Amino acid sequence: MTLHDRDLISIQEARQALERASAAQKKFAVFSQQQVDAVVEACAEAATAAAEQLARTAVEETGYGNVADKIIKNRLGSVDVARAIRGMKTICILREDREKGIVEIAEPVGVVAAVIPSTNPTSTTIYKVLIALKAGNSVVLSPHPTAMNCICQTVSVLQRAALKMGAPEDLIVCLAHPTMEGTRELMKSRLTGVILATGGAGLVRAAYSSGRPAYGVGPGNVPSFIERTAMVRKAVADIFAGKTFDYGTICSSEQAIVVEEAAREEALDECERQGGYFLDAEQIQRVGELVFRSGSSTPNPQIVGRAATVLADMAGIKAPASTRVLIAKLNGVGREYPLSAEKLSPILAFYSVRNFAAGVEVCTKLLQHGGLGHTASIHSQSETGVKQFGLAIPAFRIVVNTSAVHGSIGYSTNLFPAMTLGCGSHGGNITSDNISPLHLMNIKRVAWESRAVEHRTIPVERRMASSSTQTSYPTAPSAEPEAAKSAIVTKAASPEEVQPNAVDSQGAANASAEAAGRGVAGRELIAEIVGKVLAARGIPRRGAEQPGQSSTESSAVSPASSSLAQDAAAATTGGAVKADAAAAELPIAEFVCETDVRAALHRDAKIRIGPKTIVTPAARDLANEHDVFVFAGNL
Repeated sequence: MTLHDRDLISIQEARQALERASAAQKKFAVFSQQQVDAVVEACAEAATAAAEQLARTAVEETGYGNVADKIIKNRLGSVDVARAIRGMKTICILREDREKGIVEIAEPVGVVAAVIPSTNPTSTTIYKVLIALKAGNSVVLSPHPTAMNCICQTVSVLQRAALKMGAPEDLIVCLAHPTMEGTRELMKSRLTGVILATGGAGLVRAAYSSGRPAYGVGPGNVPSFIERTAMVRKAVADIFAGKTFDYGTICSSEQAIVVEEAAREEALDECERQGGYFLDAEQIQRVGELVFRSGSSTPNPQIVGRAATVLADMAGIKAPASTRVLIAKLNGVGREYPLSAEKLSPILAFYSVRNFAAGVEVCTKLLQHGGLGHTASIHSQSETGVKQFGLAIPAFRIVVNTSAVHGSIGYSTNLFPAMTLGCGSHGGNITSDNISPLHLMNIKRVAWESRAVEHRTIPVERRMASSSTQTSYPTAPSAEPEAAKSAIVTKAASPEEVQPNAVDSQGAANASAEAAGRGVAGRELIAEIVGKVLAARGIPRRGAEQPGQSSTESSAVSPASSSLAQDAAAATTGGAVKADAAAAELPIAEFVCETDVRAALHRDAKIRIGPKTIVTPAARDLANEHDVFVFAGNL
């Protein structure tokens, strides 16, 4: 069978696995929180019981790490993760904020595509399956080809446990013929809800370019800073514990010791006392060539996860049998110093710096050389120093006075226990978090109105009428009176103005009722209402006989001039609303309704209003729409 054929088989298998997992997830989606939790707990218990056997299988198959530490990693995935997510709400309603009027509802992403590495195969499988199921998803796993057996065994343990609790078949699926092409098909499928990509840089780039949502990881080149106030013996013990844990296969393991000059000699003594072997210049070169063959930027797979004594033998170095870590004193960071990069094995770089600032500078350079956004550690008794370090260092997990590995994965700290550690934008990732079930679900938000919305809707017939070249007036006796009763608004400058306005409104209402009873036409009705309002305010109506004015003078005034809108329309106006000479000659209207505005529009006129002008809402909206008002004074 050719390589091409294996790719086709893998692609077809990925498609079928996704279809089966998608169908299973739809059934799982109706499970209650209690039912989901029961499935997750059963899987966690089964994985815990099988932790030792799975660890042995992983070491035998891959050759990476050691059984004792892989048992701890498996139990981190099954015990610590299960404890962290126990009681976490992930199904249906998550929370209700009655004060803000918001309800949050969880919705699974669907199918999680989980890519599993060879360095941490069984623990990563347990961890990813548990967090995927907790969020109500199904999961399809793509195992690394060199760790197929141990990953498939782990999946089998989890599948049996889930089925016993009534979970749908195919809720957990593992590809049996993984190739890179099959993995790409898995990642780009429309059935994939989200990708959990743990692996090399090429795999993570493929996940991000797949077109599907993805959580990737970045490389770790973790510096560990021993500050002058540190408890040096414990600091070295923590660093060695992290560096030798499963022989450095976790990417958050320490890669370099950076020690402040004041603590340098004590640190050197402790390193030798606790099993460190310092390489000379010639040995540094040989080990560098062994770790990075032909100038490669990635470690030689043959040295990954091997004991320090094994590495020494491979490099032709006679190191004591008690050697736990190989240490290279370096003067710089970069490609010309190969051992300043991530080594995935118990090999450490060692730097001595003058002061705190110099230590921060070296730690930053190490991260920039291959671990931006990942992890750093500091050993210090100075809270101020720790905070300054945290502010300055471009890493998103900064652990204090503990092993970088155990701290970053949540074993010795209260960070979420995780085998997938986001590196944020610095590391080219979408998040800087330790990935949890909360990253594998969507959240709906149902929100009630908390602040009233002002309604300014103009009925369609009025909008159409305003755009007409001719002004039409309402003739129904009941339409405008009701509008008049509800639409009169005032801007009271003082409490004394409130009572007269209330009288005006009542007068308008009474006039409306009387006029409606007599069947008065719309224009006449509005004029009568305006007259009542003006009379209540003691303002003589235009066209009415005033003291000292003869009846002849009074009769000379056209009846139509009683309308303020027509008075305004007779004035000369400009196109823009501004207080020019022509606008200043307009009288200030006391009351303006929609009909007045329409009359002004028909005559291409303006209406001048002041602080005490009564304007109905309909008039205001129409006037603002067509720029009819000229403002006098401060409104």
